[in-house]
Amino acid sequence: MDREIKTKHPRLKRIAKIAAPSTAIVALMVWAFTGTGTPTYRTDGNALTISEVSEGDFNDYIRLNGQVEAGMVVQVSALETGIVEQKLVAEGSMVNEGDIILRLRNPNLQQQILDSEAQLAEKQNMLRDTEIAMEKERLSLRQDVLTTRTERNRMRRVYDQQQALYDEGLTSREEYLRAREDYELSEQRLNLLRDRIRQDSLYRSVQVNMMRESLSNMMQNLTLVRQRADNLNIRASHSGQLGNLNAEIGQNVSAGQTVGQINVLNDYKIIVRIDEHYIDRVTIGLDGKFERQNSQYTVHVSKVYPEVKSGQFRSDLVFDGTRPDNIRVGQTYYINLQLGEATRAILIPRGTFYQTTGGKWIYVLSANGKEAVRRQIKIGRQNPQYYEVIEGLKPGERIITSSYENFGEAEKIIIK
Repeated sequence: MDREIKTKHPRLKRIAKIAAPSTAIVALMVWAFTGTGTPTYRTDGNALTISEVSEGDFNDYIRLNGQVEAGMVVQVSALETGIVEQKLVAEGSMVNEGDIILRLRNPNLQQQILDSEAQLAEKQNMLRDTEIAMEKERLSLRQDVLTTRTERNRMRRVYDQQQALYDEGLTSREEYLRAREDYELSEQRLNLLRDRIRQDSLYRSVQVNMMRESLSNMMQNLTLVRQRADNLNIRASHSGQLGNLNAEIGQNVSAGQTVGQINVLNDYKIIVRIDEHYIDRVTIGLDGKFERQNSQYTVHVSKVYPEVKSGQFRSDLVFDGTRPDNIRVGQTYYINLQLGEATRAILIPRGTFYQTTGGKWIYVLSANGKEAVRRQIKIGRQNPQYYEVIEGLKPGERIITSSYENFGEAEKIIIK
């Protein structure tokens, strides 16, 4: 026989819905107050990382990721404004000093060259015409001197004859004086011509020198303009590997704009970025080591940059002695940078617990390993393997070094 199923009261249904999650929350709570009121967390021991406190040599170093760069990087910049017409070298190729990397085009500069050449030709023609005119004038003056000298000699003979006749009383005084005046006039005319020749020679010399100086300046200006035209060919100033070439055909490049760089591969350096926590400890001369293909190489800090960006500062490291045979720009090396000498200290292994505690406290296991209690400690230096414990722990004690994220504010951990 079928039985009637009675529907629960709506209020009872709402109570059931509310009670179910509450019961689940209670079931999921992993810590509760003990009889003494100590917050306690219960957990499976297999989920924990248990480490032992030890005493040993603390090696004061930090682990860094370094990127290889060329020992010297030369920027490639445009000396003239122009439009990229041709790319002659591809990025990553080796170039020699003087090789053309890019060829630009500048119509305005070409027009300047044509104008300068036209002005130079005009100036050369003017100088040539002036020199020809001066030479004609010089020849004409020489002709006048010859004519005047001949006339003076003739006048002198007439004057000498008239003087002899006048002394003997064979000619009149008027004839004698006229002959003397004609001779003196011809002498003065000859002297004037000679003075004019001297003056004209000086004037012509100054004028020609000025014109030649002006012509020389124009030639130098044309040379500079032609040199500017040659600057449209962007050349490699050093031999090396071309990198970061950021110019495309048809692109407008401004004078002074950087279009690439040349990595001079006769030497290399390693660029590292270090947490600002170590900025007072990293100094020039610190040694570092890294392994590559089963060989160990040594480097040292050559430069420390004072700027801090995104919580890090940059340092340059250079090689001591040999370097890897297959070294390439852009490679990454993992470097141990030694900050100080090794010293005896109490050590604990690094762990994710530090993210929660900041090294101010830690859970220490009891002798039977069934529980762990929260204890205040003080951590000093750290390296990629260990923390240096200044106070709060003794060698031989065991601690929890895994994550404390789920422990909340528990003072005691019960380990099942």
